[in-house]
Amino acid sequence: MTAFDFVKNLGAGWNLGDTLDSVSERESNPATHEMQWGNPLTTQAMIDTVRTAGFQTLRVPVTWYQHTNADFVINEQFLSRVKEVVNYGLAAGMTVILNQHHENWTFPSDENFPAAKERLAKTWTQIANAFADAPRELIFEGMNEPRKMKTSVEWTGGDEEGRRVVMQLNSTFVDAVRATGANNTTRILLVPTYAASSEEVVMQDFSLPNDPNVAASLHAYIPYEFALKNDYDVNDWDETCEAAIDTLFERIQRLFIARKIPVIMGETAARAKRGNTAARAKWAAYYTAKAGEIGVPCCWWDNGNLNGPDETDSFGLLNRKTLAWEYPEIVNAFVGTKC
Repeated sequence: MTAFDFVKNLGAGWNLGDTLDSVSERESNPATHEMQWGNPLTTQAMIDTVRTAGFQTLRVPVTWYQHTNADFVINEQFLSRVKEVVNYGLAAGMTVILNQHHENWTFPSDENFPAAKERLAKTWTQIANAFADAPRELIFEGMNEPRKMKTSVEWTGGDEEGRRVVMQLNSTFVDAVRATGANNTTRILLVPTYAASSEEVVMQDFSLPNDPNVAASLHAYIPYEFALKNDYDVNDWDETCEAAIDTLFERIQRLFIARKIPVIMGETAARAKRGNTAARAKWAAYYTAKAGEIGVPCCWWDNGNLNGPDETDSFGLLNRKTLAWEYPEIVNAFVGTKC
């Protein structure tokens, strides 16, 4: 089964966000680092709850750089904890996507490319070796939103250099994983566009490495005003929201699917605002329906934040402490079932 066929069967996904990808300015125990941003330790029961709700894919974002030494060797205790969490998903019968997150050293410029290439290859060689015997239900995702941070082109589609270097780094990632052998020779791999963007120019400039088991990773919190912007007044679902989503998936169909580039929407969500729960459920149903029409599975970005409109990044659906769904109507709409 090629990546194109594999991806179409993934179903709805859920991100274990703000957990193993947390970042701290102080040193901490690698086994409990995932609690730095306020989430509890991940458990098998937590992941089982996600699977029972109808989510078929678990995306596990991981920030590795804080757990490596000067030679980029990953701390064994932290790697062991990552393996434990990945196995929670596999034991629950889920497909698991394992990535690297918040790795700002991937800055995509010609000047930085040699250093980034070396570090990317060394990091993924270790990860791939650690999971070499894992089943094909484990997917590796090379980078998360690689972009020129703190520049004028960070979120505007980048520039020619940035888009080109991202593709060079994608090839580095694929080559490093394939070289480790075992199940990694045919494992499904995910590679992002510049910033995981779905902008027209970004997608036009994108190409996959020459490998039948590689798919593209996109992120799209669309429409921005409704789904992501910190504006409590934009909280109603209307025709303009539908039009923005229609445009997004028409572009993906035209520039990727029609070119036989399989796509996973690795992150999407609509943040909580005042009185917008019903509107978010409508958004979730419409978004996933349009994605499903062209075979694009979507993963909800759940960062565990359940503080509602009082915080700008309130994307949480699951109360990870009580294992109860805070917004079951949104979950039902997103997965197309009852939780």
